[in-house]
Amino acid sequence: MTQQTEKVFSPYQVFMIAILAFIQFTVILDFMVLSPLGAILMPTLKITTSQFGFVVSAYAFSAGASGLLAAGFADKFDRKKFLLFFYVGFIIGTALCAMASNYHFLLFARIFTGIFGGVIGSVGFAIISDIFKLEVRGRVMGFVQMAFAASQVLGLPIGLLLANSFDWHAPFWMIVGVSIIVGIVIFLKMKPVTEHLKIQSDSNAFQHLAKTISEPHYLRAFIGTILLSTGGFMLMPFGSAYGTNNLGLKLEELPIMYGVTGIFSIIFGPMIGKLSDKLGKFNTFFIGSIISMILVGIYTQLGITPLWVIIILNVILFTGISARMISSSALMTAIPSMKDRGAFMSINSSIQQISGGVASFVAGLIVVQRPDGILDHYDMLGYTVIGSMLVAIGLIYWVDLYIKKREASKSLEELKV
Repeated sequence: MTQQTEKVFSPYQVFMIAILAFIQFTVILDFMVLSPLGAILMPTLKITTSQFGFVVSAYAFSAGASGLLAAGFADKFDRKKFLLFFYVGFIIGTALCAMASNYHFLLFARIFTGIFGGVIGSVGFAIISDIFKLEVRGRVMGFVQMAFAASQVLGLPIGLLLANSFDWHAPFWMIVGVSIIVGIVIFLKMKPVTEHLKIQSDSNAFQHLAKTISEPHYLRAFIGTILLSTGGFMLMPFGSAYGTNNLGLKLEELPIMYGVTGIFSIIFGPMIGKLSDKLGKFNTFFIGSIISMILVGIYTQLGITPLWVIIILNVILFTGISARMISSSALMTAIPSMKDRGAFMSINSSIQQISGGVASFVAGLIVVQRPDGILDHYDMLGYTVIGSMLVAIGLIYWVDLYIKKREASKSLEELKV
């Protein structure tokens, strides 16, 4: 951590940022590792692009369902215990993926992992909302979202090397090992998070869920989440197959591409987080969206391309995506009141996973692999992603406006008092 970060955050807050980042690292890597393994998995298990798309989306669908079921209970327990329960289930599910020997076993393992893994991110965001002020959440998100980049620079290259050296099961065993260490640290060092329990009503879990879903301001935010999740879930599952078959990359070049892109993402993540706190979260989101749309339009039209060109395009693309993720995540944490944070984050995560699952499944239907391995219609995915990004800009603008009006109203009330 930098000197500036130490001034802004207490030692325990620095620890929490680190542990939440490690949690995100393991969960994101578990999902992302399937994409580069796609080039190995499809021929090994003899599955089609639509079947592989369903393996990816099965995780998302089960994660979405469990998020909805858990939402009503999310604000009823100590967040530390809630987090540990689902993290242990996630570790067991990942171990099942490592043991899978055929398509149906892998499909079951992904569903099981999604049931537990899909809730973890929302609990983490609720914890961030509980212990960090809105003014510094951009920086917090910048560090926590470094997990996305770290999974590329460390996880994906190591995972691919393990898969190439042994077999495709090896990366999942690696995730299990890292996750067990993280789980032990959470159990021993993390303090209980119970402040939200002091203001809970007597309503049962299902009433709490229904009330949170029906809140008009929350509903608009949920629609924004649907659009935000479209891009990654549509393009990412077939990223490695597109790279090796359409762009002419070799399998051994994939770790280099993901690794270099990840290094730059790690460097830019905290910078983007700090920028979003200073420049404004919506302004940062808007700039990131413009960059992303331009690069998606270019990338999905490419043919055989040199590795260095692909790396440059990926670095710029993921910088834009990081700007969107960090700024929008910080904004979403500001929407719910304290008593609804756990439920809101669970529902939001659930909607993200379900809509992402639909996007991934649809992508598997749109993309067709020729007998020679070339993927057709990948450019159609690009057009769809660009369209969703355009609409998302409008919805995130509304979210930003709503938060500013609410904060201004609170300041006036405090002045009156």
